[in-house]
Amino acid sequence: MWTAVLLVLLTVGLPGTPRGATPDLRCMLLDHSGPAALSRPGDFVIGGVFSLHYYMLSVENNYTHLPEPLRCRGSLDFRELRFARAMAFAIEEINNCSDLLPGIMLGYQIHDSCSSVSVATRAAFQLANGRDPYFSPGAPCSSSATITAVVGESGSTPSIAMSRVLGPFGIPQVSHYATCACLSDKQQYPTFSRTIPSDYFQAAALAQLVKHYGWMWIGAVRSDSDYGNSGMAAFLKAARAEGICVEYSEAFYRTNPRARVRRVAEVIRGSTARVVVAFVAPGDMLVLLAELEQLAPPPLQWVGSESWVTDPGLASESPLLTEFWETAFGCHLPGVSGSPEQRPCNGSESLQGLKNSYTDTSQLRITNMVYKAVYAVAHALHGLICTDRAGSPAHCDRDMPLQMIQVLQQIRKVNFTLNGNRVSFDANGDPVATYELVNWQVGESGRVEFVTVGYYDASAPEGQVFVMHRNITWAGGQTQVPVSVCSESCPPGTRKAVQKGKPVCCYDCVPCAEGEISNATDSLDCLICPAESWPNPKRDRCMHKLIEFLSFDEILGAILATSSVAGAGLSVAIAAVFYRHKDTPIVRANNSELSFLLLFSLTLCFLCSLTFIGPPSNWSCMLRHTAFGITFVLCISCVLGKTIVVLMAFRATLPGSNVMKWFGPVQQRLSVVFFTFIQVLICVLWLSLSPPFPIKNLSHYKEKIILECSLGSNGAFWAVLGYIGLLSALCFVLAFLARKLPDNFNEAKFITFSMIIFCAVWITFIPAYVSSPGKFTVAVEIFAILASSLGLIVCIFAPKFFIILFRPEKNTKKHMMGKVPSKAL
Repeated sequence: MWTAVLLVLLTVGLPGTPRGATPDLRCMLLDHSGPAALSRPGDFVIGGVFSLHYYMLSVENNYTHLPEPLRCRGSLDFRELRFARAMAFAIEEINNCSDLLPGIMLGYQIHDSCSSVSVATRAAFQLANGRDPYFSPGAPCSSSATITAVVGESGSTPSIAMSRVLGPFGIPQVSHYATCACLSDKQQYPTFSRTIPSDYFQAAALAQLVKHYGWMWIGAVRSDSDYGNSGMAAFLKAARAEGICVEYSEAFYRTNPRARVRRVAEVIRGSTARVVVAFVAPGDMLVLLAELEQLAPPPLQWVGSESWVTDPGLASESPLLTEFWETAFGCHLPGVSGSPEQRPCNGSESLQGLKNSYTDTSQLRITNMVYKAVYAVAHALHGLICTDRAGSPAHCDRDMPLQMIQVLQQIRKVNFTLNGNRVSFDANGDPVATYELVNWQVGESGRVEFVTVGYYDASAPEGQVFVMHRNITWAGGQTQVPVSVCSESCPPGTRKAVQKGKPVCCYDCVPCAEGEISNATDSLDCLICPAESWPNPKRDRCMHKLIEFLSFDEILGAILATSSVAGAGLSVAIAAVFYRHKDTPIVRANNSELSFLLLFSLTLCFLCSLTFIGPPSNWSCMLRHTAFGITFVLCISCVLGKTIVVLMAFRATLPGSNVMKWFGPVQQRLSVVFFTFIQVLICVLWLSLSPPFPIKNLSHYKEKIILECSLGSNGAFWAVLGYIGLLSALCFVLAFLARKLPDNFNEAKFITFSMIIFCAVWITFIPAYVSSPGKFTVAVEIFAILASSLGLIVCIFAPKFFIILFRPEKNTKKHMMGKVPSKAL
């Protein structure tokens, strides 16, 4: 095949030429290709290559004779024909323009590539060889190309093949529709430029569009060509950067066996993705849609590249000028062999009523790209051969010798406005990436219309790249945006956990752990709430923890406070009664001085429990434990003094005993002061070295903050309790030793019972105190104080109080001195 397009440059001696004579040297092309599809001579000729037909006849090479010429088959592609005619129109317009290339006639040679790489390559060689379409076989071959630049091809793969041919010759190529990002590589394609943005930008735009509508689970199909593979690779890279998951990515080509296309259709039907992104050539898309129509899948939202989404052949039926006329009107012209069923064309046919993709002027996006490509070449030529003069038309030199590299460099420099659109190229020959967002909508006539619903501008600030100005009709005629996700969004209060062996878009929604929240949809991780906060029931917000302490406002606190005041009131009442009857035998016989001091200390014991109720503060924390320790030691010291007095009093009745002189009133007072002073000393050391202080207990309850008093020093606290216990045990032992004194005056018996209650309460207090949580710890301590204080009142003072008020006949000296044997305990 290559021999059909290469120049034979060898000089040979022709038969019959004498030795030494100068032979008639000529070079000839081995292949006599047909003329261009459309052409016009001019001072400077611009080449054009378009896929005017869909297919090429297959040629069998047996290497025994020259292969048959490459020929196109199939119906005309009306849209590609429109592109070719647009190029011719632009050149005619420039020729009639007085501002651009005045006095210069541009020509064109437009070739048909038949959507084939091999035919496109042949057309590139033909343009590079500079062969005139009306070349006489006997004339010499031209030594260099007569074209200035080449416009085309529409497809990326044919454009790549052409660029590899044109590049070594330095011939500029400006494509209107080849979007493969690979063509931006100037090392491989140095002379290639284009008026349509690269797939690099289109891929990014498609990925951002998919994410814009929340389609995180999609399918992907592509043409198995340079355009499809390169475009899809760029899209998949951009999609991964946006966090989009692709369930499948299938490639096919329209010439593949039908089984291959059928397998792609089955993958699409069996997919859970409801959105399909397609980087597919128009001819390939026709084949795929035809296969999908055999067994329609659920409604799919197609997101397409510019290659096929505006191709009229995909929205309606769509199959040079003779073939166009016969195809458009279904007739055959005189002198042209046609089908027997076709009527002869009679000349009454009119283009005004003709409706097809050639005459449809509502979709001129890509046609405009051809138009801009021609003008880019014209502006480059103008900059090279024309000299602008102020106040008069420019002067252009048609005879100026041009190097192709000059034309290429000037094309890259052009910067002009055409019909409101800026035309310029960057260093890679790419324009600024701007796109229309086109939506297929059924019009009132029932035909599919391509409706522009928005724009994408890659140069716009982030968040403003999409501008939507019309409603979109979604798959199945829905007005709501379709949903295409592998897993539903995880609500706040949960986090995403990727399912094993599946893409990151397939996940389970796992509730946040205790103490953690997520306050956004689709959170990857849960956040730990601050130390003093706790999640709400939905675990989507941290709330301040409930603060707990024993309050006067709650029932338990009110009951304990009332009991405390009542106990203090009872002590005061008993003291008042005793004071009123202080001269009676029962009061005088019970050491009234110690009794009143004991009642005073019991009153303080009842009242000190109030310091345990309410929010802890520095003063309340220090006061509650020290006041409790000192008042109870004062109380037990009084009881101990009474016990010793009782015991000594009856020991003094023994003959020759003078024990009472060692424990008279002075000694009693000193003993109370001494025992109390020891506790005061312990408390002073405690407050000086490591005093109690308020703390927020965050560890006991996760959802609550307990306000409590830290002991500061556990040793000091247990020293206070231990000292109280030591005095209580001593008092109990002494009272127990005095248990057999006469019943009518057996003070020791009541003291023994009071000590039993006191010790029992405080022994049970220890495990209850350690195990009770939060405010109940304080409540247990208050209960122990109230219970032990009440036990002392009941056991020591209640019997006497009862006699004074209700049995006054027993409140006599005779009764008090009665000698009745005592019962054993």
